Amino acid sequence: MPPLNKIRTEELVDLLNRCWMTHDGMWFYHCLQEFGIEKANKLNKAAIKSLAPIEMKRMKKALGIAKEQFQTFQEVKNFFILASELVIPDFMNAAMSFPEENILHWEFKSKKCFAYKGMVRTGAIDQYECGVIYRIECWFESLGIKYRVSPKIKKCLMLTGEKCYGDFRFNF
Repeated sequence: MPPLNKIRTEELVDLLNRCWMTHDGMWFYHCLQEFGIEKANKLNKAAIKSLAPIEMKRMKKALGIAKEQFQTFQEVKNFFILASELVIPDFMNAAMSFPEENILHWEFKSKKCFAYKGMVRTGAIDQYECGVIYRIECWFESLGIKYRVSPKIKKCLMLTGEKCYGDFRFNF
């Protein structure tokens, strides 16, 4: 095994995110086993919402962003591109893009979303309330960014179709 200073940044980001997402999945699984799907969904969303302001504060600090509030779409876009390199690695099978002014588009590879695959393994996919897009919504809310999301997601979109995709439309 190479010493830590020999591990490439991408490998380290992947490793840390895999460990974090595995912990998150195991936490959800044990909540599901102990309390049922309704309570597990509720606890998951509460944890995501309370984590978001801390996560965004740390992310801004790590990226050297001192300003309290983003004023323009370009500032949000620049921040999101850098932040996503740290928290949305390739294994999540997510594509994020900015197809036009004030729009962030997301799309997960067909039936490949990491959360979808995990919930299928637990047998809870039919009642799982998506925490992935909710997490991004909470990031924007904690940053004070006004937006609309389309579609508004509750249950996993891959239940009724092959893909999960949509847009955040910012109000600047």
